[in-house]
Amino acid sequence: MSAGSTQLRGRQFHYQPVASHVHPFLVELWDAVRAETGGRVDVSVHANNDGLKVTHAEIIDRVKQGEIEFYAVMGSLLGNLSPVFEIQGLPFAYTGEDQVYALMDGALGDYLRADLAARGIYALPFGLLENGFRHISTVDRPINHADDLAGLRIRVPEGRIFDDTFRSLGAIPTPVFVLDLHRALAERRVDAQENPLAITGSLKLDEVTRNIALTSHMWSGFNLIANQAFWNRLGADLQAIVVRNLKQHVGRQRAYTARLNRDLELKLTQREIHFTRPDTATFRARLAGDFYARWKAEFGNKAWTLLEARVGRLG
Repeated sequence: MSAGSTQLRGRQFHYQPVASHVHPFLVELWDAVRAETGGRVDVSVHANNDGLKVTHAEIIDRVKQGEIEFYAVMGSLLGNLSPVFEIQGLPFAYTGEDQVYALMDGALGDYLRADLAARGIYALPFGLLENGFRHISTVDRPINHADDLAGLRIRVPEGRIFDDTFRSLGAIPTPVFVLDLHRALAERRVDAQENPLAITGSLKLDEVTRNIALTSHMWSGFNLIANQAFWNRLGADLQAIVVRNLKQHVGRQRAYTARLNRDLELKLTQREIHFTRPDTATFRARLAGDFYARWKAEFGNKAWTLLEARVGRLG
């Protein structure tokens, strides 16, 4: 770092383990930024939210207040601040990763990021990391159709769309802190959980569940958000370096995670996990009509139109 230049130091939080499909790519991103800026931008990466056992809403507020500079977070978890971000988790809306990327790197993503910026947090363009399509893991009850969800105590993340989706499907949504999920399943405080296979693998949830229903009921990813004042302090030249490196490393992370989710089906089968491929038409039938009408009203016509322009008519 040259004499007289200002060093901008920050922290990047995320809530996945070190041995995950998120952590190494964030480390490589910020290592690359540090190298290209000659140390002017120095961001450290903290897995498992650096041990903070607080809600996502509290972490997001700390980002807004400037106590944490960067966070990688699912869109549904931004819903309390920016309700339209929950559109990323709309059930049975998306058919593939490339479709999601085109939407979220394009006009719909721009609309979401502008809404969040108006509420005091900056979401980085091209900053949506892959998590994957979500499936249902159960301790003992295999899932073959929507009726099998009746009365199922299923752990869901924070986010109204998760709660509404599974209540509409007849299950009993139960919040559990993600790092306590393994124990909650082992102790039968919940009967099931739903996550991409990458999360099931990284949290070793196959140790405490025996069945996985490949429902692909929602897509999920991690939005890289920043404290607005910190981002502004970077200035245009350093911002451009961050975004250029972000596109490269997020692109690598997306490809890696999509491949990981595919490969894990075989690996988990070898660990004696039983897979089913449910009739998702029975799920969709229960969400038709009121559910989509409710969320269209929540998201507004602009976001819904941008979504349907690529995915087709919903509801």
